[in-house]
Amino acid sequence: MQYITGLLNIDKSLQVPVYLQIANGIICHIRQGTLKPASALPSSRALALGLKVHRNTVVAAYDELYAQSWVDVYPQKGIFIAANLPELSPRPIAESPQKLVYPNKTYFDVGDNKLSHINLQKQSTGHIIAFNEGYPDTRLAPVELMLREYRRFANYHFTSKYLLYGPEQGSENLRTELARFLGETRGLHVTPEHILITKGAQMAIYLAAQLLLNKNDTVIAADPGYCGANETFVQTGANLELVPVDEFGISLDAVEEICKKKKVKLLYVIPHHHQPTTVTLCSERRMRLLELAMKYRFAIIEDDYDYDFHYSSSPILPLASADYYGSVIYIGSFCKTIAPGIRIGFMVAPPNLISQATKMRRIIDRQGEHLLEEAMANLLKNGDITRHLKKANKLYHERRDILCNLLTRQMGEHVEFKIPDGGFAIWMKYLNGIKPKDVAEKAASMGLAVSAGQDYYYDHSRESEHIRIGFASMNFTEMEQATHILAKALKKLV
Repeated sequence: MQYITGLLNIDKSLQVPVYLQIANGIICHIRQGTLKPASALPSSRALALGLKVHRNTVVAAYDELYAQSWVDVYPQKGIFIAANLPELSPRPIAESPQKLVYPNKTYFDVGDNKLSHINLQKQSTGHIIAFNEGYPDTRLAPVELMLREYRRFANYHFTSKYLLYGPEQGSENLRTELARFLGETRGLHVTPEHILITKGAQMAIYLAAQLLLNKNDTVIAADPGYCGANETFVQTGANLELVPVDEFGISLDAVEEICKKKKVKLLYVIPHHHQPTTVTLCSERRMRLLELAMKYRFAIIEDDYDYDFHYSSSPILPLASADYYGSVIYIGSFCKTIAPGIRIGFMVAPPNLISQATKMRRIIDRQGEHLLEEAMANLLKNGDITRHLKKANKLYHERRDILCNLLTRQMGEHVEFKIPDGGFAIWMKYLNGIKPKDVAEKAASMGLAVSAGQDYYYDHSRESEHIRIGFASMNFTEMEQATHILAKALKKLV
């Protein structure tokens, strides 16, 4: 026993649990041949005494060794190094004259340009501060409230059931509370059967596209618009028809002209705070759009990703609240309500489509995070989400006004913008021939990351005169610092 005790070094200051240090130490000496196959190990009590640790720690270490087949346990006899050990060292498939370096590219074709339009988000580095495209302030996220719900579940005797497979359609509690919440806030009179829980709005868009679209089907979307949705539609093999956007939303005259010439399968629209222009689809166009959907029998994906954030007036109710024929697939998310990392979105549609979307969701992702969904259900039920939204709306309203004042005061002769009614960003245009790309480069050299006006149009070579500037995630000091740098960059280009 003293021999084995001397082989093991225990450091309780490490993050690695002590039982794993013991197990890994024994495995290491088995690999090296120090501990021979079929040789006896000391009892858990004796080894615990020698290592000065609790006996349960050694029991856990021996359990780990047994689970990995490094030891055999014989009743009334003890614990022994396994006679038939696991393979002690990996064997090469073939002898190689030199050390193999894992390849940087596949030998088979994966279609490198198949998803060429999608630019994966990269964290900006080397910048003092950044104007993002419009995200909530994660510092306001009700993390403590969510942890409270997790702790509450940890104390329940039935918590283990939430660690098993659950409903693919999403937590029944969450769908029930969400149906109530949507009825109170959006006028959607739905039941849990109308709702599928997803990991964000993007998953819901993907599911709807996969279910509805076939090769060469026609999809209508706005330009400029949300490239994440457009690329999803294109990947199904569908043909994208683009319509312009003005101060009242997408052009329905352009939509109807397309419908007269082609069989349209799907139309994608962001009615509140259109991405990227921030405009809201007016009431008259909403009603006309529903009439066109009924007349030409096309589906509408209504992406209402930030409906909950309005500052100037009450929001217009969603298209889905006035949809009597089942034309609208309503999509929303809590990723903006709480934080982008909280991946809970939802799809609302007639049950026949929800049933198919649930089956499709199972194929790509068996289910959501059951505990997270249950915690969210309780936050909705307790009114915590409603209180958080009231607090966030008030603060984001103040931040919108502060940023608009700073932009006007520091660079008003070089930019123009309309104060948005809600959302998280301002759609700002540079004047006097100033190009967003030049401003972005100059600002970056001064420590500020700001949009270069790219990826707003489906034709990525097309340069935008506008950029999106997010305000929700920045406090006053950060906005003041960022606008100061932006103003200096602009003055250097004039």
